[in-house]
Amino acid sequence: MKLFHQIQEAKKQLQEVITATPLSENLNLSTEFNARILLKREDLQPVRSYKIRGAYNKISTLTAAEKEKGVLCASAGNHAQGVAYSCKLLQIKGKIYMPKTTPKQKLKQVSLFGGDFIEIVLTGDTFDDAYAAAMADATENKITFIHPFDDLKVMAGQGTIGLEILESYKKPIDYVFVPIGGGGLASGLSEVFRQLSPNTKIIGVEPEGAPSMKNSIADGKVSVLENIDKFVDGAAVKQVGKMTFEICQKNLSDIILVPEGKVCTTILRLYNEEAMVVEPAGALTISALDFYKEEIQGKTVVCVVSGSNNDIERTAEIKERSLLYEGLMHYFMVQFPQRPGALKEFVNDILGPDDDITYFQFTKKNNRETGPAVVGLELKNKNDIIAIKEKMENKGFEYKYLNEKQDLFHQLIG
Repeated sequence: MKLFHQIQEAKKQLQEVITATPLSENLNLSTEFNARILLKREDLQPVRSYKIRGAYNKISTLTAAEKEKGVLCASAGNHAQGVAYSCKLLQIKGKIYMPKTTPKQKLKQVSLFGGDFIEIVLTGDTFDDAYAAAMADATENKITFIHPFDDLKVMAGQGTIGLEILESYKKPIDYVFVPIGGGGLASGLSEVFRQLSPNTKIIGVEPEGAPSMKNSIADGKVSVLENIDKFVDGAAVKQVGKMTFEICQKNLSDIILVPEGKVCTTILRLYNEEAMVVEPAGALTISALDFYKEEIQGKTVVCVVSGSNNDIERTAEIKERSLLYEGLMHYFMVQFPQRPGALKEFVNDILGPDDDITYFQFTKKNNRETGPAVVGLELKNKNDIIAIKEKMENKGFEYKYLNEKQDLFHQLIG
């Protein structure tokens, strides 16, 4: 009850600061899944993510002495924006540690929202690297650390999303899909539903390449991932919080892991069909619906769209990952005969009318009969790859299929 009470108090604290974001039905998704799919649009917050809720609730409730010394935090982007925005509103100095891999768009937004009140320090490749550096600074200089998730005040701020959902929709809600990074949002939201709508099933959603909460719950303790896929940067952490783990272990009905390529497909679909710009973490919950399509038929489902801070420079990577996941992009290392007409023969005899070469890298070596070329093919139909492989074998083109050789694929393609 302590967390739930703090969520109620946080709602009062935030009422003049945040936007009560819409909870709107998405007709395309509702039709596709034969369910009522409602989107909680946290991408429409002033800082384009829900993180302002927890950050402002924490910072605004500090003592005068704590505020005087300033605050610091570690973040992959959205928490940083929430802290920066809060520092400017409250006129408090803040230092923000961020991974060097943070998208440029998020860095620019942090500077915009914080202005002269914040200092950005780039360090390490992951959130966990930035977190370690920030904690060292906080300990040495006795400055208040604003944790992105493992703090009751932060969880309470995020939990106000749950109150808003239940205020907006008075009928029973069967499922809520909530993204999980460190677990702050999932903890706060799930506690609200445990108290006010206990029959609602709360489904956590993590990226497949960073299953920190799912692994921890399976292990019965907070466990640390050695390596993670950092693509879903807003939800890719090596270790969840101690408090968030305990709450999620108790409150969540299930956790779904979504492949990063599936997330990319969802990002592109939302942009093309709904004119919605979402970041990878913001697309997690909608991406998870496919994995629950039988269970949610005829049900009322809420998906929390957590943020829209996406960098347009990532578009090429997003498209590439989507095509690979959908089976429409294929890479080969092909041994080409080093004679005139070999490439023309490959195009005419191997490829179909709808197949496109999107990548080709070849260096001719005159003292050899054949030379390797890395070839990328984009298909219209994923089943066409079977015929392409058969034709290469029949025509005597030796090849390695790079999609199935991840180490070689990443060395050659990136």
